[in-house]
Amino acid sequence: MDRVLAARRATETERPTFKPLHGRSITKAEASSVTRTVGNDVREALRRPRQGTVDLSGSWPLTGHLFLRDLILGRDPRRLRVLMSRTLELTPKLTWSVIAAGAALPGWPRPAEHLTGLGNRAAAAKGYQERRYAMGIYRRAAAPVCFTVSTLVANALWLGAPFADGVPNRHIIHESLRLLPPSWNILRNASPEYPVIDARIGAKDDVLLLPLLSHRDPALWDDPDSFRPERWDHLDPEATPGYLPFGHSSERCWGRHMVMPLAELLLDLIRECGLVVDPHQRVAKVPLLGLLGVDGIRLTRPS
Repeated sequence: MDRVLAARRATETERPTFKPLHGRSITKAEASSVTRTVGNDVREALRRPRQGTVDLSGSWPLTGHLFLRDLILGRDPRRLRVLMSRTLELTPKLTWSVIAAGAALPGWPRPAEHLTGLGNRAAAAKGYQERRYAMGIYRRAAAPVCFTVSTLVANALWLGAPFADGVPNRHIIHESLRLLPPSWNILRNASPEYPVIDARIGAKDDVLLLPLLSHRDPALWDDPDSFRPERWDHLDPEATPGYLPFGHSSERCWGRHMVMPLAELLLDLIRECGLVVDPHQRVAKVPLLGLLGVDGIRLTRPS
């Protein structure tokens, strides 16, 4: 896996987030600029003082997703925030119908100080086609942050809660990423570099790499199927063989610097409030979707 991923850079169609948008390529410069903008919005949201008590009980990851949407993007107009709906994951046609309607409706927002940086990027669009593209970029950039973080925390709750006092949130997150990595597969299309690496790979073969498997390989991990956050006391997540929750060292996911602090914030809030997974819930589903995560975790207050 290491040699395949190090052999060449990902092409635009292999990128997890910034694939071509409705046939229009997204340059690396634009992808970098958009990522910086979202990162600034996340940092600003984390700096704002907490407003009252936060109730995170309910069904996860939906509850966490809605909290993050409002925390990061709550100042943006509804036609943009609606793009964060998890319902749009059902089909790309539904997503593009919502985008087409939002771009066509009168009253397009204007750039304003109260909007997020990402909201202002969208507000600066002129004409129907550019507005459509801007809404697509808004969803591509912001939705994965909300989806990934809420899914990751739901996975951690199911795998390991209640957590022992003194266990750092960061260790809990790394261990959850190991056992249930939301980004569980990495695709590389056929390329001449790959048959040289391994003769079993044909010249026309696409390669699907599965961190879900390497993260549980007994040749790489002690007690691989157990949730043991304390293992990260002595492991470096940036240099542990086979550990690829944010991709390979040659091309790390740009969003990882947003995912970690947001996930830590959610775990802080949950642990402070003493919320627990409903003790009556013994079974949960892990749908085989783009993001691998436990669905429908019921988080409650202890009776």
